[in-house]
Amino acid sequence: MRSVSAAVLAAALLACGGEASTPCGPDTGRVAEVIDGDTLLLESGERIRYLLADAPESTGRTRDCFGPEAHAFNRGLVEGRRVALAYGEACEDRFGRLLAYVSVDGREVNTLLVERGHACVLHVPPAGSARRAEFESLEAEARRARRGVWGACAPVPCQR
Repeated sequence: MRSVSAAVLAAALLACGGEASTPCGPDTGRVAEVIDGDTLLLESGERIRYLLADAPESTGRTRDCFGPEAHAFNRGLVEGRRVALAYGEACEDRFGRLLAYVSVDGREVNTLLVERGHACVLHVPPAGSARRAEFESLEAEARRARRGVWGACAPVPCQR
């Protein structure tokens, strides 16, 4: 009975513009800030790290090749927008950021980053294990087509 009540509460919260939560974190949220090419901050305070996507660095003292482009691409997709969040096999990374697949307007940002060459695949088991092969295939195609980092950078910064 308790799970039915939680589902009803989650549906009511979403219908009223509130945010429902899964065991890992919220199902939706508005993006307050895009930190870099693979991390964002929700207005509610959660830091979200994209599952299976590792963009070149563009913050602090580190400015990797294609980092500013990946950051700008991510910002253009999600900053100030309401996003949907789906979680994988692990809730957080070692830095305490929530690990999620992020979607905006029905498009998954994680896959867009990898398929357009703005990010490499990063698999830290168990997070993302169920979709690892899918993302590795997207990366291989971006590499063959020399998209993003694969055409602009030597060496590719996210392939450390």
